[in-house]
Amino acid sequence: MASVYHINKGINRPIVFKGFVAQYIAYLAVGLVLLLIGFAALYVSGLSLFIVLPIILGLGAGLLLVVQRLSKRFGQHGLSKYLARRKVPAFLRFSSRRLFTSLSRGGIIQ
Repeated sequence: MASVYHINKGINRPIVFKGFVAQYIAYLAVGLVLLLIGFAALYVSGLSLFIVLPIILGLGAGLLLVVQRLSKRFGQHGLSKYLARRKVPAFLRFSSRRLFTSLSRGGIIQ
């Protein structure tokens, strides 16, 4: 008898959930957990539910909009590339040519 093999067609594709791609799902999850902890802390501290609830709902809506905007703007790997590009200096300044002349003679790198 012939064997039937099922092919996983989702290999090498990013995880997508409701329009959120890859690491943005984790960012949203961490933000929601922090909002839950913040809600519990504010409610236990004695603030009224009518004050705490709009604050948490507003922050949750803001979190959702910011993460959705980041996900659409940068995509799967774009945010990490953007942050890495910002760390690269625009130019390098050397006060002496000794570094480059010693490279040709095998001074620094051997």
